[in-house]
Amino acid sequence: MTTPMTTTTHAEAHHGSMQPTVVEIDGFRGRLINASHADYDVARAIWNGAIDRRPHLIARCIGTADVVAAVRFARDHDLEIAIRGGGHGVAGTAVCDDGIVIDLSAMRGVRVDPAGRRAWVQGGALWGDVDRETQAHGLATTGGIVSHTGVAGLTLGGGIGWLMRKHGLAVDNLLAADVVTADGERLRASEDEHPDLFWALRGGGGNFGVVTSFEFRLHPVGPTVLAGPILWDASDAGEVLRFYRDFIRDAPDELGTVVKFCTVPPLSVIPEELHWRPVVMVGACYAGPIEDGEKALRPLRAFRTPLLDLAGPKPYVVFQSALDSTVLHGWNYYWKATHLPALRDDLIDVIAGHAFSCSSPRSYVAMFHLKGAVSRVAEGATAFGNRQASHAIIVHAAWRPGEDFGDRETAWTKGFLAALGRFREGVYVNFLGGDEDPGRVREAYGDSVFDRLADVKSSYDPDNVFHHNQNIRPGLNAGVSGSDGAGDT
Repeated sequence: MTTPMTTTTHAEAHHGSMQPTVVEIDGFRGRLINASHADYDVARAIWNGAIDRRPHLIARCIGTADVVAAVRFARDHDLEIAIRGGGHGVAGTAVCDDGIVIDLSAMRGVRVDPAGRRAWVQGGALWGDVDRETQAHGLATTGGIVSHTGVAGLTLGGGIGWLMRKHGLAVDNLLAADVVTADGERLRASEDEHPDLFWALRGGGGNFGVVTSFEFRLHPVGPTVLAGPILWDASDAGEVLRFYRDFIRDAPDELGTVVKFCTVPPLSVIPEELHWRPVVMVGACYAGPIEDGEKALRPLRAFRTPLLDLAGPKPYVVFQSALDSTVLHGWNYYWKATHLPALRDDLIDVIAGHAFSCSSPRSYVAMFHLKGAVSRVAEGATAFGNRQASHAIIVHAAWRPGEDFGDRETAWTKGFLAALGRFREGVYVNFLGGDEDPGRVREAYGDSVFDRLADVKSSYDPDNVFHHNQNIRPGLNAGVSGSDGAGDT
């Protein structure tokens, strides 16, 4: 090991049957955590409780220099690298066995320029951090629909959310990114600097480096928006979907909707008699004047007298966290997903026929309406694939630790995806799990985008150092990718 620099952090690492050894990362100012530390189990835990991995070392960074030091240390010692931002990816790639976790969770700073409508966000920030800072100025950008989702993983995979039909995906609002590459070099990627890398970062996941900071374009939103869910009984699912199909055909871009097939959670805002009842729910958020939103939602709210209508004016930052308690940290999660075309009757029959076959009351199906600004960006302009798809559907199995639902829920998700087979139009890479067929990563991008990503990978990570992800191997036409998992959603 080289002579320590001015600041050196120490930790003991256990390598297989070896005796504990003192680890020093030269120049590292953050905290090094391993199995000898009392909080090791907390530090290695991520959102998906089904993931139980034991890294040799967790390098909790407090700045870009720490990230550089950790990457170089990992390269020098031939360690597997996992990158943790928010730790929210269902595939669990934020943590690895036996290697090093480069943990950015302490880097959550957000800086806003309200006049220039820009925000600079560190790589460990959560969307709740961004929303709180930007909404103080009546501004926002497209982020996830759960506030404890990490900014980095969601953005690098594309970034879908309530505002996407009006303002585009998260990657469509990304102006620049600061990146630490596989050789420990710091780069700034934008349309003017390393444009090939900037293109790849906008949808290509964590394949190209550790992003320590993002610069986003902001838009006037709220701070009060018309938003909330409208609920109908599960028995009406088919008819609700048929009406919804016609309703969204002429919906304004300002209206973002997600259809959920779920069991009503016991939340205080919901009447007790509806708790645990199977329902079809249309969640809506109107990114425009309240009165225009009232007009846009009126036909939906009048359909078949809903069981419950909670759509109304509310703070955007509150609505962004409304679903947080339904997907808690530490529960077990298993997903299957695909993009879908417009809702034909036979597709509606498949969805309505399978959505309520789950066993766990915490499982659900969610279908995001795309189109709008998402589809007006040309295919290949960014690395996000399948922009012309109408919907992104996720079959979301969830059960608490100790509950005996795992095998049944896993079978349900796989069976549902199989039933959707003839309708599939690609997939959102952030919805891929950790046990996918290797070809699904190529499916997420399409052949031309995938091969271009492989070419960029060969320029910035020719040794595939960053492969603990939905991996794209280096080299043009490199063949189907590996299946190490996905980044945050």
